[in-house]
Amino acid sequence: MTRGSTGRPAGTRAVVVHPDADTLVAATAARLALAVLDAQSLRREVHVALTGGRVGTRVAEAFLASDLLGALDLTGLHLWWGDERFAADGSADRNDTPVAGALAGLAERGAHLHPVAGPDRVADVEAAARAYADELDAAGITGGADSTSALDVVLLGVGPDGHVASLFPGHAALEAGGSTVAVHDSPKPPPQRVSLTRDVIDGARQVWLLGSGAEKAEAVTRGLAGDAGTPVLPCALVSGTDRTLWLLDLEAAGDA
Repeated sequence: MTRGSTGRPAGTRAVVVHPDADTLVAATAARLALAVLDAQSLRREVHVALTGGRVGTRVAEAFLASDLLGALDLTGLHLWWGDERFAADGSADRNDTPVAGALAGLAERGAHLHPVAGPDRVADVEAAARAYADELDAAGITGGADSTSALDVVLLGVGPDGHVASLFPGHAALEAGGSTVAVHDSPKPPPQRVSLTRDVIDGARQVWLLGSGAEKAEAVTRGLAGDAGTPVLPCALVSGTDRTLWLLDLEAAGDA
């Protein structure tokens, strides 16, 4: 049995291939709403980490607009981010900006939002990472053996280079401990970011990796083969304690 970075046994893995990006987005949004509904049958507080990027943003938009939200207890739903660019609220660089209006509407209905602080709220990216770690800790999510809770679902977009969240191949952040890490020199702009660590990601009950487009096919193929390579391919390393899902469109799936 394989184990994640936390030392916990990794759960089952499944690959779901959709015919195109539109179907991938719609199916993943519906799957997420149903996953929250299932989790709320077991516990009141449910924690989901959203992701940015082209497909991740579309999934978040579709989830937040879903009629299935009416079946959820929104007062027990916590929405986090797997990573965020260190930019001011409302900046086009931020992952949460495209869905800010929908998130605000959900908060009015009782959902708990957990945005990452930007330079308009804290002194620097290190302070933003510390503040987010404190917020996770308050929810019992530390990523370590002392965790009393866990993220129920973490959504991660797979980059063409195999990065997930803001954990890039060959980057020191990939080996960071704790629950969050401040990234100062991201190979993708903007350079400063806050990311969940592998400890928190691997401590999640379910990890969903999203891949769309032919440019993702090589990373997806290597990730599914467990071929971390040199430098280490982050998407090949992460897994959920209950389940890891690779949710792909046909182009990204390649020969999967």
